[in-house]
Formats: sequence, structure tokens, C-alpha cells
Amino acid sequence: MQKRHKDRFRYFQELACTTKDFYIELLRSYINIGVGTKVLEIGCGEGGNLLPFAQIGCLVTGIDICDSRIEQAVDFFKRENQKGTFICENFMLLNNSKDGIGKFDIIILRDVIEHIEPPCKKEFLSHIKEFMTEKSLVFVCFPAWQNPFGGHQQISTGFVSKIPFIHLLPNPLYKAFLTLNGTNSDTIQELFSIKRSQVTVESFEKLIKTIGFRIVKRQLWLINPHYKQKFNLTPRLLSPVFSKIKYLRNFYTTSCTYVLRK
Repeated sequence: MQKRHKDRFRYFQELACTTKDFYIELLRSYINIGVGTKVLEIGCGEGGNLLPFAQIGCLVTGIDICDSRIEQAVDFFKRENQKGTFICENFMLLNNSKDGIGKFDIIILRDVIEHIEPPCKKEFLSHIKEFMTEKSLVFVCFPAWQNPFGGHQQISTGFVSKIPFIHLLPNPLYKAFLTLNGTNSDTIQELFSIKRSQVTVESFEKLIKTIGFRIVKRQLWLINPHYKQKFNLTPRLLSPVFSKIKYLRNFYTTSCTYVLRK
């Protein structure tokens, strides 16, 4: 596991920088963002993605199922002298008409959809509509499954965390490597949940079409924008030629970003 995953305030700050440098400007092409803009992040973790929105006067709300992450979000926002509303809850259990969460101008799913297993994906994405107006945008970001670290093996420990494509091995062999490497059972369960999810460009676009979302903007990144913070690499989009080659493009796409509307 990388040090940044253990230093959660550092991780919080790095997420905030990437959102500020890349994603806010992308969204501004389709919606005005400023004082009073309502922003919801589902699976917000420590709230790093929401920080730059709060800093420009947006009304931000974060939802996460993990109570320790919500506690950190509250603490980190206090350190930054920013306001935010943070809710510890399973998003699927929230009823907007009953709980009064409200409608939002922007809804963020950054590196979340790959953690939702296939039987629940359609219901999860459909539930988002309850929190949208006709003009709302949904921003979705995820790593293509077949890219070198699409299995999130970097959250493991030791040599396995540094081996590209190891998540594509057959299940018994992959589990053997993780176990021999000393990966704890909770992390192994999480990694296999992601392996069952296997989100690709094709599977995601097919799913959102059945739900009734339309793609406003799609970006397939050869070098993930967040790699600027992690590795000091210059972000770069996949070439137009490779981005059109179905299935093969997933091996080269370290991040898929989508702007969606109903």
C-alpha cells in the first residue's frame, strides 16, 4: 500500500488538487459553478473532491457508508475552514422524499462505480435520478478494468501492489499471490469485489443507456489526471484512434471520465 493511502490528509489534499485542476473546469463547460451551486458526492471518503467546490462557495454534501471516513471529512474540512454536510449512510437506503436530502446541480461518482457489484449497478445508478433536476450533471470517473492497475491491486501490500495486470489472472492464482504476499482478508475481499465488478468502457456505456442517461462528454485518459499528484506525470488523453477501438482501449485507459445528463 502506498504511503498516501495511509496518510489520509495527504490523500484528501491530492484529490482536491486534481478536482480543482481538471474536473471543475470540465464541468464548467456545461454548467455554471459558484456560490450556491449544490454539489453531492456519493462515496465521498474524506471529502477531498468536494473541497475545491466548497472553496468557491458551493453548497457541498458528501455521503459515505464508512463512519471513519465521514469523521475524517468533518475534521479535514474544519482544518481548511470550509463548510460541508457529511452523511454516514448507505446511499441506497436514502429516500429523498422522506429524508429531505434535496436535489443537486452536480452529482459526483469518482472511483466508486467499480466498487458496486453487477447485480446492484443498475439500481444504484437509477437511484441517483431521485437527487437530480432536469438540468443536473452527473460526473463519473473510474479506471477501465483491464488497464495495468484496474484491479486496485495497489491497495495491497508488498510486491503484488506493484505488479501490473496481476488482477487479470484466474481467481485461484490471483488469490494465491495475494495471500502469499500477506494481504489481509478484508483487502482480498475488496479486491475480489472489484474483480467481479469489472467496469469497462463498453459495459458502462451499455448500462447507462438502459437507465436513460445520455453522455454529454467522455474522456479516456492514457495518463490519469490524478497521476500528476501521485507520480508527477503530465496527464494525457488516449489518442482518438485508440479511443475508438472497442475492448482494446480498456488496456490503455487508466481513467474514464464521463459527464452525464438525464
